[in-house]
Amino acid sequence: MRDPRIAQLAANLVGYSINVQPGDNVLIEMIGSERELVKCLIEEVAKRGGRPFVEIEDRSVTRTLLRHATREQLEVWAAYDLERMKRMRGYIGIRAGENASELADVPADNMKLYDQIYRHPVHMEQRVKRTNWVILRYPNASMAQSANMSTEAFEDFYFNVCNLDYAKMDRAMDPLYDLMVRTDKVRITGPGTDLSFSIKGIGAKKCSGKRNIPDGEVFSCPVRDSVNGTITYNTPSVYNGFVFEQISFTFENGKIVKATANDTDRLNAVLDSDEGARYIGEFSLGFNPYILHPMKDTLFDEKIAGSLHLTPGQAYEECDNGNRSSIHWDLVLIQRPEYGGGEVYFDDVLVRKDGLFVLPELAGLNPDSLK
Repeated sequence: MRDPRIAQLAANLVGYSINVQPGDNVLIEMIGSERELVKCLIEEVAKRGGRPFVEIEDRSVTRTLLRHATREQLEVWAAYDLERMKRMRGYIGIRAGENASELADVPADNMKLYDQIYRHPVHMEQRVKRTNWVILRYPNASMAQSANMSTEAFEDFYFNVCNLDYAKMDRAMDPLYDLMVRTDKVRITGPGTDLSFSIKGIGAKKCSGKRNIPDGEVFSCPVRDSVNGTITYNTPSVYNGFVFEQISFTFENGKIVKATANDTDRLNAVLDSDEGARYIGEFSLGFNPYILHPMKDTLFDEKIAGSLHLTPGQAYEECDNGNRSSIHWDLVLIQRPEYGGGEVYFDDVLVRKDGLFVLPELAGLNPDSLK
């Protein structure tokens, strides 16, 4: 018997997240072995008059491919996938790989070429900018292990998070959106962190299940040269298969001038990918009430209640500071008391302390209001 929670998730993705219309071409891309959700999505897209297309990827195969990739091969690969993406109006990306570190031993130069030649034009330029898209993880034993939970408990957690009433959350975001649009100066403080920047004139964007599942953030972007000070992240982050921890950045006039981590050399190699990689492309506040602890999965971790993320690399067009890069790396700082606490100020007014919004008009985004 089909799990009704899967059918509900598929209906939400097709009907709410990307709002499929008759005649829409929709690419469903699965990384991993999950099949039931893919079948439900095909049925939902067809039910709404769309045309579903499916790509299934095995990350262990991709690893072998990338280990032997040449520039010319990547250019051909990017060209035909870019042409396919141009024919799509919708995109649903499901990440259900068993090993988050599958690409960890691909040579760094190969991954850099892959980011620049394939991922940036196909996904950052075409899919992100020109399709209705949504990306999600799907529960498996590997994810449960990363979250330090049993598989069954993790599945219950997952469907609570992903089948949340995102329309209700969207309405609760309005006061924060309005405030961020009006804000000039942002200051972030906490253990190992004292950072200031401007978001004046950049705007803001609500994220309520239209692009990521799970969701729960409002983002903006620093004025490119305005970032000064230090931030120390307390959430591990997997990038190209390697788990980075204890990342700390020091900024001068927008640029990361010092970067340290558990592998400082590897971290700086990522930041040296191109000029834009040492500048910030996103600032966001996260508040999904069901996500409380990191699990080395960006789609979940960047939505943690009481968190923020400050992202080296490419800026989104919706909140654009002009920064361009082949990377976009969401790094997360949790500010709830059990993670050391911290404060966020907008124009010298305290907005959030120890992970809870303190302004009355923003109380609707605290966990008790959103559950």
